[in-house]
Amino acid sequence: MSLISTLKSLFTPAPRTSPADAAVRVRAGSAVLVDVREPAEWAGGVAESSTLLPLSDLQGARTLWQPFLAGLAGREIVVYCASGMRSGLAARVLSGEGHRASNAGGLRDLANTGWPIVSPSAKVTSARKKGTP
Repeated sequence: MSLISTLKSLFTPAPRTSPADAAVRVRAGSAVLVDVREPAEWAGGVAESSTLLPLSDLQGARTLWQPFLAGLAGREIVVYCASGMRSGLAARVLSGEGHRASNAGGLRDLANTGWPIVSPSAKVTSARKKGTP
């Protein structure tokens, strides 16, 4: 990502969605849920059915993000992080690149709406076996 793109994304409002609305779209299959926290943060739990893709990879080499984005098939990307700040940045970056993306806030916001929080160990292990994020 270029410096200009990064600066633009900092000053563009992030599309926002409520965790409840995100749940409806994810369960319907029209959206995917992505946790943009860093791997060390996942140990405390992740939202069920989320894909684990760190913001640092989105802003860097995109070794995980690139194949993920290529396989979206037009679905919306709903992102979350710990507090909603990094997911806001991710939503702005992705929207700026032409993807349908929105910020669902923080993990606690999802948990407060009843979204199940699960251990990431099985998700990360199965993703590594499949070679996907």
